[in-house]
Amino acid sequence: MATLRTAPRLLSSSFRCLRPSTARSYATVEPISKLGETMSATQPPVSEKHTSTINDPSKGENPRTKTFHVYRWSPERPSEKPKMQSYTLDLNKTGPMMLDALIRIKNEVDPTLTFRRSCREGICGSCAMNIDGVNTLACLCRIPTNTQHESRVYPLPHTYIVKDLVPDLTQFYKQYKSIKPYLQRETKTEDGREIRQSPADRKKLDGLYECILCACCSTSCPSYWWNSEQYLGPAVLLQSYRWLVDSRDEHKAERKAALDNNMSLYRCHTILNCSRTCPKGLNPGKAIAEIKKAMAFS
Repeated sequence: MATLRTAPRLLSSSFRCLRPSTARSYATVEPISKLGETMSATQPPVSEKHTSTINDPSKGENPRTKTFHVYRWSPERPSEKPKMQSYTLDLNKTGPMMLDALIRIKNEVDPTLTFRRSCREGICGSCAMNIDGVNTLACLCRIPTNTQHESRVYPLPHTYIVKDLVPDLTQFYKQYKSIKPYLQRETKTEDGREIRQSPADRKKLDGLYECILCACCSTSCPSYWWNSEQYLGPAVLLQSYRWLVDSRDEHKAERKAALDNNMSLYRCHTILNCSRTCPKGLNPGKAIAEIKKAMAFS
């Protein structure tokens, strides 16, 4: 298995307006030496001031040059500290979204840059990353047109890093699997057709089924940073509520019993970073509150 590295933990990652763009805090976590790396898990990347700048090789006339500082780390050189690599691009030749800039960097400037992307439509969740201090999807995040503003791109905070902007989401998906995210039902319909719902029951699923599991909300949550081995986190709990509120599911008691402990659900302290940062405009904080209320009255 490739050596993994932890990304920086960005405190209050949703509050871009409440701190200077260069201010970053790093949380103390379990040493990554267990994964075979000699570096400390809490070291920040080498500043862009101490690395070189790679310029756009094909600037046009009257270029609108903008600088992007991108987090770089490779498992092929595990003893090297991560660094912020600087790139300049002519915005006149670049698409409007941050993903367009990253694709152009990879295609035309530096083919070693590694990141995930797929749909380009905010559906797959592959390109989730921290851009200018906010967890979001690169395909939905517009490039600030102010060329004096230098954009900074990090992987999702508090995740082990496979390479560059690629986080390891193994634990995240294991937690998603643990809630049994599928319809559990033994009773068959009398006519043998699909299980139908009333319009009112179907409406209860709005704001829940749209979750694309990008992990932006979970990796912005301080409670998840400190307790990710046991606390399920906002994204998984929102998905859990999606099945708890589904009128067709017959295993609600078992689902609630699985959450009835000190860690899985009740590590949420209503910080609401999750609801602020969700690129789909969903409200995981409300879903978690509804689960707590259902547990209290069951």
